[in-house]
Amino acid sequence: MILKAFKEKSNKKHLNKMLSKRNVYVGDSKIQSLGVILSADEYVDFESFAALANGLNIHQNQLKIIAYSAKNNAEFSAWKLYCEPKDFGWSGTIKNVELKTFLDTGFDALISYYTHEDLQLKLMTALSKAKFKIGIMQTDIRLNDLIIKTNVEAFEIFKDELLKYLMILNKIKNEQ
Repeated sequence: MILKAFKEKSNKKHLNKMLSKRNVYVGDSKIQSLGVILSADEYVDFESFAALANGLNIHQNQLKIIAYSAKNNAEFSAWKLYCEPKDFGWSGTIKNVELKTFLDTGFDALISYYTHEDLQLKLMTALSKAKFKIGIMQTDIRLNDLIIKTNVEAFEIFKDELLKYLMILNKIKNEQ
């Protein structure tokens, strides 16, 4: 139990260090690849993100979704990309090879779709090499470049607002 507390403190310290050094990417390059970090404990409709990617004109092979569950739930392990707390080590190290590959991928955009204050989810967002990070309302505003304040269950509102802001920011083509 004591080691668990030390490990969490080590990861929090590493997260704060990374976020204090974070450079925000500002550019007008179009979004062609999309990564999604999803809390499977909060939202499980994976297909809604496939529809979102389709709306953004992103090919399905350029969409990667990783599900995280704090609970050891075998139901979610059927997903190709799935992680849990045991996949994280000390000082922000990643033990899961598939998770490490996901985080090292330079997505044009990353959606962090969770509201739980979970250290591992925050680490995943911070460690991601994505150029433009999008999230829903969280207490630490340093994690994302664009924050859309909505509930996890209100995906359609999130989708509509995201499309609107991405057009304003010239990240997607206006095809209306």
